[in-house]
Amino acid sequence: MSMSLTLADIYKLFEKSQAEADRRSAEADRRSAEADRRSAEADRRYAEMDKLFEKSQAEADRRSAEADRRSAEADRRSAEADKRLAKLEQSVERTTKAVDGLSTRWGRFVEGLVEPAVLNLFQQRGIDIKYVYPRAKTRQAGLAMEIDILAVDDTVAILVECKSRLSKDDVDEFLIKLSRFKQSFPQYQNYLVHGAVAGIEIDEGIDRYAFRKGLFVIKSAGDSVAITNEPQFQPAAW
Repeated sequence: MSMSLTLADIYKLFEKSQAEADRRSAEADRRSAEADRRSAEADRRYAEMDKLFEKSQAEADRRSAEADRRSAEADRRSAEADKRLAKLEQSVERTTKAVDGLSTRWGRFVEGLVEPAVLNLFQQRGIDIKYVYPRAKTRQAGLAMEIDILAVDDTVAILVECKSRLSKDDVDEFLIKLSRFKQSFPQYQNYLVHGAVAGIEIDEGIDRYAFRKGLFVIKSAGDSVAITNEPQFQPAAW
């Protein structure tokens, strides 16, 4: 037996169908609103990221500009330092030349003071000096040497080193010169060679140091010069 639908039944079915449609429409609206919300959230985050990127890029640009400025400043200072160093080197070079020139003139002054006295000074010590050669120079077998004052007799040669101010280094260098003298001046190969150092000023203790090395020491004495070694002093021989 078939069942017949009444108008009330059809109305109920319609209501039920409409309710389901409304529910689905409401769900669709909810999902659409959620999608819109998420899209808006994504847009907000992207906007924040853009701002952060722009800020980061601006900071990077600022730091790069600051680094460029500092680099340029460093280059400028380096160039300025190089310029100052070049000026300082020129000044030092001029000063060195001036000091060397002054030292040379003072050295020549000491030689001029000692040379006239050499004969008498060493004759008083029992060495019969006959010839005095100022600034004796030679070059033998590639060895060049200059002696401030060379005083000789028939068997003895005395080398005199003259300094305005006598230091330990001067004494040590002169000792090396004495050890090489006969190589540079072979004509004195059979001579007894002694050494003497002369100075207007002598660093403290250097006269005693020279004594111990077997050298005569000549100092200024009034208007002339004098040998300051004890009378019993025995000079070293080279």
